[in-house]
Amino acid sequence: MPKRYPSEFRERALSLVSAGKSVAQAASDLDVSSSAIYRWRDQQLVDPGMKPGLSSAQSAELVAARRRIRELEAEVDILRRASAALKDVVPPKARSPVIAELVTAGHEAQQCCRVLEASHAGYYDWGSRAPSARQIRHAWLTDLITKAHHDSRGTYGSPRVRAELVLGRGITIGRDTVALLMARAGLKGLPTRRQLYRAPGLVTAEDLVDRHFGRSEPDAPWVTDITEHPTREGKLFCCVVLDVYSRRVVGWSVDARQDATLTSNALGMAIENRRPVPGGIVHSDHGTQFTAWAFTERAKKPGLLPSMGTVGDAYDNAVIEAFWGRMQTELLDCQRWVTRVQLANAIFEYLEIFHNRQRRHSSLGMLTPIEYEKLDHTKTNVA
Repeated sequence: MPKRYPSEFRERALSLVSAGKSVAQAASDLDVSSSAIYRWRDQQLVDPGMKPGLSSAQSAELVAARRRIRELEAEVDILRRASAALKDVVPPKARSPVIAELVTAGHEAQQCCRVLEASHAGYYDWGSRAPSARQIRHAWLTDLITKAHHDSRGTYGSPRVRAELVLGRGITIGRDTVALLMARAGLKGLPTRRQLYRAPGLVTAEDLVDRHFGRSEPDAPWVTDITEHPTREGKLFCCVVLDVYSRRVVGWSVDARQDATLTSNALGMAIENRRPVPGGIVHSDHGTQFTAWAFTERAKKPGLLPSMGTVGDAYDNAVIEAFWGRMQTELLDCQRWVTRVQLANAIFEYLEIFHNRQRRHSSLGMLTPIEYEKLDHTKTNVA
């Protein structure tokens, strides 16, 4: 399966070609195939309708449709196996209410009976019977329960609804019966809302790194931070996720706004590129972009552990601070930037081409981050 590149990576790669680089040179610099860049460039013409073919949106819909088909096939297989396992537990007569619900939903009665292995004639006989005394009572109680729930503005749960029936109307009824009938009618009370108050400056994650940045394996930990730089159009913000092991930039994002979307996009790119195992650490400062719910949940979803250093102490994230210092000297302060797009393209070229693939790092024995990772990978294979 061909490697998938993030959309921002593809856009910046095409920007290099548009700026005058040849496809072959851009492909060599970025370590991608020329055919991939040609394919991305063709897709840029297909999306606005300038060239026939499937647009990106249509391709995404096709992929989603195929995924949904696989899910439905799996669900059908699960239901078929469950039906076979439960057919001896649920007698055929007890399946008639389920068949009735399916028929009401628009399914054919004969097909439902065949799938559930119930008698077609038995189902119609069940439907023509007069309701039992129990069914009549339950229907009457459901009406009373619905009214009591409505009168409470939809706030009552089964205990208070039962209290209304017993104390207000003198009806003898059990709590489980009320709960059952409310569930069947789709009624439920409002849960008590418990407000969580968080004091300003409260630590939201422990320091799992404690300034120990010497690591012997990839993706343990990652460090991340945000920097900003002015252009004539306004500031541009950049968030980077750096692998401490190889000093490789594994995720990044640039935007005109400094918010949780910026940090979440950078972390999302890192996760997509590296597929880290659960238990990895993402170390940051206490900025609101990193304490935000969106960033924290994006980290926890694949099993990563958020870590935060001491407030106001740059040494607790020294690796990323050193990286920003180099980038400031080697790129940002080298010229005055006119537009955000100009600076964004330059940052992309610096991160993906120069820093990751060309710049030699003294901490890596003067290897580039990618060379260091490949060398370590070769050692692992030989061992």
